[in-house]
Amino acid sequence: MSTLFSQIISRQIPANIVYEDELCLAFRDRHPQAPQHILLIPKKEITSLASVQKEDQLLLGHLMLKAAYIAEQEGFAQKGYRLVTNVGEHGCQTVPHIHFHILGGRFMDWPPG
Repeated sequence: MSTLFSQIISRQIPANIVYEDELCLAFRDRHPQAPQHILLIPKKEITSLASVQKEDQLLLGHLMLKAAYIAEQEGFAQKGYRLVTNVGEHGCQTVPHIHFHILGGRFMDWPPG
């Protein structure tokens, strides 16, 4: 399945990349919802959090560590940030490739929805 994110991974579509390693890629969201809005995606195609398998637990841990690293690297970790993943239609997931929104640079209201 070719998704927007798989096309970014393969460089068919340009993105403002802020981090990349052998397992994941992070880039600035084109429609930011906060002063800092970075999308973190695994290079492995996984539809959503609802479809992860036991074999994906190390990858998910890697993504969590990288989210913290990216927030630090981008300079907004100290004041705090929000890490979000949307799952399915009611969760407003628009791309069928698991991804995490790293949002920072302002106070995050609660509740979010």
